[in-house]
Amino acid sequence: MTLRQMQEDVDRYISQYQEGYFHPMTLVVRLAEELGELAREVNHRFGQKPKKPGEADGSVALELGDILFVVTCLANSLQIDLEEVHRAVMEKFRTRDKDRWTPVDRGTAESEGMAQ
Repeated sequence: MTLRQMQEDVDRYISQYQEGYFHPMTLVVRLAEELGELAREVNHRFGQKPKKPGEADGSVALELGDILFVVTCLANSLQIDLEEVHRAVMEKFRTRDKDRWTPVDRGTAESEGMAQ
């Protein structure tokens, strides 16, 4: 599924209801809520705060999905094309950060993988 298709899918879902999209500020607050839920799951799984006995397991993947849904709602409500934004952001990273990180030596990485 492309980002455009995802935006259309979310729009079809939201368009079923008279309320439509929440206001942008409400969506940003929802995004913060969902990010908190993701942080909690990551902390339980990878951090130093285990779940309480009997507390149900959550899903990092589903929390990421919730965030993606809210981001898509925000983009749709503001008429932002996420594919265009993605291209612009990737271009920014490719130019601004091109010398920031240590490149992977493809020849070395491939030969090391074969040696294992």
